[in-house]
Amino acid sequence: MAVTESLAEEAHGPAGAVHEGILRRQSARESSARTYARTLPIVPVRARGLTIEGADGRRYLDCLSGAGTLALGHNHPVVLAAVRQVLDSGAPLSVLDLATPVKDAFITELFRTLPPGLAGRARVQFCGPAGTDAVEAALKLVRTATGRSGVLAFTGAYHGMTAGALAVSGGAPEVQAARLPYPQDYRCPFGVGGPRGAELAARWTESLLDDPKSGVPLPAGMILEPVQGEGGVLPAPGDWLRRMRRLTADRAIPLIADEVQTGVGRTGAFWAVDHSGITPDVMVLSKAIGGSLPLAVIVYRDDLDVWQPGAHAGTFRGNQLAMAAGTATLAYVRENGLAERAGRLGARVMEQLRADIGGLACVGEVRGRGLMIGVELVEPEGTEEPAFGAGSAAVGRGGAEFLDHRFAAGLSDDGAHGAYDPSAAASGGEPGAHDFGAAPSGGGRGTYDSGAVPSGGERGAHEPGSASFETRPGAYDFATAPARTPRPAAPRLAAAVQRECLRRGLIVELGGRHSSVVRLLPPLTISDEQTAAVLDRLTDAVAAVARDEERHGPHGARGHDSDPCPGPGTD
Repeated sequence: MAVTESLAEEAHGPAGAVHEGILRRQSARESSARTYARTLPIVPVRARGLTIEGADGRRYLDCLSGAGTLALGHNHPVVLAAVRQVLDSGAPLSVLDLATPVKDAFITELFRTLPPGLAGRARVQFCGPAGTDAVEAALKLVRTATGRSGVLAFTGAYHGMTAGALAVSGGAPEVQAARLPYPQDYRCPFGVGGPRGAELAARWTESLLDDPKSGVPLPAGMILEPVQGEGGVLPAPGDWLRRMRRLTADRAIPLIADEVQTGVGRTGAFWAVDHSGITPDVMVLSKAIGGSLPLAVIVYRDDLDVWQPGAHAGTFRGNQLAMAAGTATLAYVRENGLAERAGRLGARVMEQLRADIGGLACVGEVRGRGLMIGVELVEPEGTEEPAFGAGSAAVGRGGAEFLDHRFAAGLSDDGAHGAYDPSAAASGGEPGAHDFGAAPSGGGRGTYDSGAVPSGGERGAHEPGSASFETRPGAYDFATAPARTPRPAAPRLAAAVQRECLRRGLIVELGGRHSSVVRLLPPLTISDEQTAAVLDRLTDAVAAVARDEERHGPHGARGHDSDPCPGPGTD
């Protein structure tokens, strides 16, 4: 009662008193596990579209969007109308897994959007309302269907916080899954980046699966994110995804695509796997599919549907309001071409950011796909990370034969961060036509739709429109290759940028291996005018941090640990 009276008292006082009082009580009563509240000390009371208004009267542009949940932004009219219709109809709000008209409409709309190879033979499982439970369901499904237990997962992955989902994420405390390298350009695990780095990552995976002494038995499945979000906004190259699809299909390994954050138009296609044209065996969907309300499902190939009744259940899998909101959101994104617009707008935003801040010493890379964008902050001074193989004769002319070729420069399958779309030649012998398919280990001519890049030999013939490359021995020489020397990650500078953004009324999130990537996840409905405002505030914030770093350095007088909203309520 005392708390209620206190709130009523504050409601009649200055707005700042309400704001500070709520934050103070949150700090005193909520779990230490809270995250966003620590770096974003705001108290939202109203929201519409991109804009949030706090209890203190300040207005913010929200480029966090519920961690990607709000495809249409806050309180979109079509979502509110769908929710009101269910409320006014007298329909039950929670129905376990019973059939209802609301659920039927949701499934029908969802199936309209699925990749063509999956939509015609799909089954859908409603899970608990969080994406992590859907990941658990997907892992359980493939283990049940294959009778195997191991899982292939990727470094940098994030799939959730429950035990099974965490076990296949990058921060797992124990090893319960085989870890594979995820391709990236700036911090390529092989030190080369671009097409070569992605090809080496694919070859590592192939070798692990086919080497009887790798220590990795045939797994129950492979789980991957088409764009790693929490891992640092890393789009998977299209050809690498096609290669993973072919490797898994050839070995009867179900491929699970985690589209929890990438789905519903976020990356410039309705589902991020659509960029590469692959059809996964299982798709994990949550966040935006609920139209801002909790909802999670897995969609999978019908021949995997070997579960017994009750094999995966959940009390809240029958959330009617979420299904109605999800149906409205899916339909609105599809009918208004929001995915395509996200692709065009995202490309312009990244181009502008590269022009405005890409040359700053503290900016390592601007990357992303669609409206899933990241800016990696790096130390402007200090020891550079060592380049892999630069100047090394042992890895150059005398090194492994599969390094003896070179991709044409400037290849891109979406214009993002050095992604590419090269086709591959056969691994030996006669020319072969491919699009990076699983090529034979040697010998004759072949045509493929996904597979291995050659280990050497003659020039390869390619499909029209695909990138060409040379395979003359010694053509790719690490002794003369550009050194890959990324600067050390700078989480302190990324945190400073986030604080400077908040001061300017812009909400952004951090991610990446060391929380050094400033992330943008605006709603797909963001206008051109709002986009310009976001760009202005973000570039101004980054420039301010860069100037401060230049003046004071990492241990300067001002530092970067000051509170963006001083006063009671901060933790």
